[in-house]
Amino acid sequence: MSGFRARYGASPLHLLLVLCSFALTAYAGIRLLAGGQAWMVVVWFVGAALLHDLVLLPLYTVTDRAAQSVLGRRREPAVEGNPPMRGGINYVRVPVFLSGILLLTYFPLILGRVDNFTAYTGLPDDVFLGRWLLITAVLFSLSALLLLARMWSARPLRPSP
Repeated sequence: MSGFRARYGASPLHLLLVLCSFALTAYAGIRLLAGGQAWMVVVWFVGAALLHDLVLLPLYTVTDRAAQSVLGRRREPAVEGNPPMRGGINYVRVPVFLSGILLLTYFPLILGRVDNFTAYTGLPDDVFLGRWLLITAVLFSLSALLLLARMWSARPLRPSP
């Protein structure tokens, strides 16, 4: 087993999971391309890759760099066994990422671009923007609470007299 790990670099379970994910991807690709509009699927994938690499990646890289410059990258030394407090950038990154994933997934509903959705679910069309904003506010509130708890636990202990 150690010879396999030395040659492959990970456990056999890792290799099995990677092969299963490739098999699942191949199955989904075959099913997707088996339809009559395989050319449109290829155009969509190429367009999505170009949009991501040429527009979105520079956009969120610049945004992340700006957030890092505003929040700073301070690293305070550990005091008497307390862990050092690092910059709070990840307390902004995580809720932005989760909120962005929700927006990306449900943007037609959030922006009201779906017709006949009420007939399928019984929900009115105008509730999704408010719910997404509420979820985003809760995510940022929880992140702020975690940051405050982390800052409180990382504060220096008072020296005993």
